[in-house]
Amino acid sequence: MKLFVAVFISMLVCGFLFILIAIGVVSMASSKSEVNINDGSILVLDLSRPVKDFEQPSISFSLNADKLTYSPPNLYEELSMIRYAAKDSHIKALYIKGSENVNGFAASQELRLAIEDFKKSGKKVIAFSPTMTQTAYFVASAADKVYVSPEGGLDWAGMVAQTVYFKGLLDKLDIHPEIFFAGKFKSATEPFRSDKMSDANRLQINVWLGEIYGQVLQGVAKSRGLDTATLHELANEGKIRSASDALQNHMVDGLFYADQVENELRKATGKSEKNDLHLISLDKYNKGADYKDYSGKDRIAVLYAQGEIASGSENEGIQGERYVHLIQDIRKDSSIKALVIRVNSPGGSALASDLIWREIQLTKKVKPVVVSMGNMAASGGYYISCGADYIFAEPTTLTGSIGVFSMMGDASNFLKNRLGITFDAVKTSPHADLGSIARPLTPVERNWMQASVDSVYHTFTSRVAAGRDTSITYIDSIGQGRVWTGLHAQKIGLVDAIGGLDDAIDYAAKQAHSTSYRVSTFPVKQSILSQLLNSDDNRDEDINLKLKATGISPELVDFIDRTRELKAMMNQPQAKMPYELKIR
Repeated sequence: MKLFVAVFISMLVCGFLFILIAIGVVSMASSKSEVNINDGSILVLDLSRPVKDFEQPSISFSLNADKLTYSPPNLYEELSMIRYAAKDSHIKALYIKGSENVNGFAASQELRLAIEDFKKSGKKVIAFSPTMTQTAYFVASAADKVYVSPEGGLDWAGMVAQTVYFKGLLDKLDIHPEIFFAGKFKSATEPFRSDKMSDANRLQINVWLGEIYGQVLQGVAKSRGLDTATLHELANEGKIRSASDALQNHMVDGLFYADQVENELRKATGKSEKNDLHLISLDKYNKGADYKDYSGKDRIAVLYAQGEIASGSENEGIQGERYVHLIQDIRKDSSIKALVIRVNSPGGSALASDLIWREIQLTKKVKPVVVSMGNMAASGGYYISCGADYIFAEPTTLTGSIGVFSMMGDASNFLKNRLGITFDAVKTSPHADLGSIARPLTPVERNWMQASVDSVYHTFTSRVAAGRDTSITYIDSIGQGRVWTGLHAQKIGLVDAIGGLDDAIDYAAKQAHSTSYRVSTFPVKQSILSQLLNSDDNRDEDINLKLKATGISPELVDFIDRTRELKAMMNQPQAKMPYELKIR
């Protein structure tokens, strides 16, 4: 009887679950046609909403079926929509809002270019937020008019890149990391072996941060009709302390409240104060605008390689085994004439990077392979990029970081002296417990570890040298773990051209001699049902969101995140971006 009741309840729960799924799917299918774009609509770009290169559908369960939603548009879709809106007779203006821009500099540059293309239509672009950070202003300054509130303000104080160091904490805990690296600029392990930046690390950050800052200054200067020297001086001398300062120095066009900005939007769309504004978000425009072209005869595959590179075949990040199969499928599909890989990754597992690299080499023999770099394509991210036929990057893309490291740890003193935990073992050979946290490495084992890292570094540089048609000696001279901007990477031969994903797709189509094509994206987004059945895939991200929601400081959440990453990096060679920096 108990078994019958349990089975019956399970069937009821499953039935209710699938009814909700069906309601949600029907609701979403019908919502596509229910989104009407009124004449005189204003397209809204919200900078405070993060936009990714690739995102699986987001699921939130409630009795309201609208909560079962598809994923928001990705960066490529947003750029396409802004450009399409320039020709859409229903859209009369673009409105940029958001006090903070949570997107990277390369993505921000692509947004600026799309905004500038929109302006060529003659339609107005207005930006407003009571306050604006520098990163938000970088995008907002491309508008025709920029407004902040009278008691708000504009952050214009220069840029800083900051990282956190854990050596002092490890010393206090009596934990001794065993660190091996190849490349004097390879600073991923620096927070665990030092309490401050090395001279080499400080040098490389000074260079690439200065180049990113230069791009920000040039972009703002061009949009606002100012010169970069003036903007630099305003930041250096701290002259923008209030909204009035921003207005006086021509960085904004007026000090308005929200209702006044609404009146400006009415003027831009030819409406009177009695008329309601028709504001349409990019999410809604994505459902109502017919901006995607499915008519092309050929297919160009765009493979999104976003996140850290790791072994396995799970759904988070760039999982080596999964991406190997994806590239194999793309290679074998005769309807796909070229492959574009959009890389947005700090790197990760050297082994997984090499397996992906191999599949790219095999694919090049069959069809063109082009790489488009996003905010970051560093270390392992560059490893999987270097063998492509052609590489595009944005000026502010962080790339290079051609170097390798490996970490182990000796926590025996901490466990024994602080927790009273000891270990004992029976071994069939002296090194059977290599990598255990219960003991330090022997001198022989340390030599093995360093030799392994050096070997992987040699393989890495040889892959790059072959892909870039140059010598290992030259790659070593610009490698050593050093990070470069996309602009600098082009000068030294690590990148072929400055451009975005659109440029990479167009180039790939030309290389494939295709004049009629459509874009097919990979990985294929999972169905709602698959998302529900694999709802643990984003558990780390969910944990972070929940921690931040409780009021825990972002710094502490980041520390917890770094601790999880440290565990994942142990005991295997890593080709990963040298540090987790906060840039503002």
